[in-house]
Amino acid sequence: MTRPLVQIEALTKRFATGGGLFARPRSMLAVRDVTLAVAKGEVLGVVGESGCGKSTLARLVLRLIEPSAGRVSFDGTELTALPPAALRRMRRRMAMVFQDPYSSLDPRYTLAEVLAEPFRVQQQAVPPGRVAAMLAAVGLPEGLAASYPHQLSGGQRQRVGIARALALSPDLVVLDEPTASLDVSIQAQIVALLADLRDRMGLTYIFISHDLGLVRYFCDRIVVMYLGAVVEVLPDTRAPPRHPYTRALMQANFAPDPARRQKIAALPGEIPSPFALPPGCAFAARCPQATDRCRSEVPQLSDDPAHPVACFHPL
Repeated sequence: MTRPLVQIEALTKRFATGGGLFARPRSMLAVRDVTLAVAKGEVLGVVGESGCGKSTLARLVLRLIEPSAGRVSFDGTELTALPPAALRRMRRRMAMVFQDPYSSLDPRYTLAEVLAEPFRVQQQAVPPGRVAAMLAAVGLPEGLAASYPHQLSGGQRQRVGIARALALSPDLVVLDEPTASLDVSIQAQIVALLADLRDRMGLTYIFISHDLGLVRYFCDRIVVMYLGAVVEVLPDTRAPPRHPYTRALMQANFAPDPARRQKIAALPGEIPSPFALPPGCAFAARCPQATDRCRSEVPQLSDDPAHPVACFHPL
């Protein structure tokens, strides 16, 4: 069996808040016991409502933040056990593209300086012609190298962010909602660019988005998260949902078909507070088919390799 590029085991992240003069300390489980594997060359989509833990999971995978428990391995090396110097060397093989292309670029730098930054961090010299090649790879003219981020459009800035992520020729790129701040037409261009770069460079993507339609179009598998936990892993983008929450997400996603009449059926109830998760399944209060068992026991992700689901009554 081929070793996965990324192996996540029982990954958990707890954030502590409060504890000051007027607030009592509280803690929140942002990511709860997540176990996943990402194959080399795969595009793994991660979806869920705002606050479900998608971005926190992305930062844990790259060890931009430290986990409270669990492990992350990259190509057989456990990242969570690496000392800082070894981790910095390993980061040559992984990169991240952020949601907001403007705030992720230093406004004091020209594009040439932005694209040279990864080499400075890794204490490497910038190869001759590398900046021009990186701009060309994302469809930007070499003449923009002397420009500053504020002189670019949103789509151009995101292309620069992608170019910077690819500067050191990584194997893994984590894309944290890379099209969320862009117009629809520009979104399509960026997704087409990412697909082309994947084919040309043999990249592996973890693609995080709240847009289930985009994820179903672009990704190979889909991980569905709810309040920090993985509730389902769709083996492909055409697979029917087995978890009631996944079905609700799909029903809320409009298809661009004027001949198809659609109606969104809102889920009952409110999302529980992540500071006070209820006993049992966190989705039980909103689930139309919840039983007493759902309200008292926490369902675990099934060991079905074809289509794992964390539900006592899968569809």
